[in-house]
Amino acid sequence: MEFQSKMKEVVSQFSVLFLTDDVEWLANEYIRHGAVPEGYPEDAYHIAIAVINEVDYLLSWNFKHIVRRKTRDIVKMVNTLNRFRQIEI
Repeated sequence: MEFQSKMKEVVSQFSVLFLTDDVEWLANEYIRHGAVPEGYPEDAYHIAIAVINEVDYLLSWNFKHIVRRKTRDIVKMVNTLNRFRQIEI
């Protein structure tokens, strides 16, 4: 029980990052350029939310589409073309 209450305390301090028009547009750009397959828009949203909110790192251990080399390269290209800061995936 003590561990659960400590985890709840830690998580309660996290900021909630919301879906905005900018996030939706950027996620669609990632899909349009082939960074993320059309069938996995949630992956594109994860990346776009992190980029729009200027998160430095996006960690993933179970989203194969996010951690692929191709995805990381295309995300960098889309971010550069649209003057967004880079994120380390």
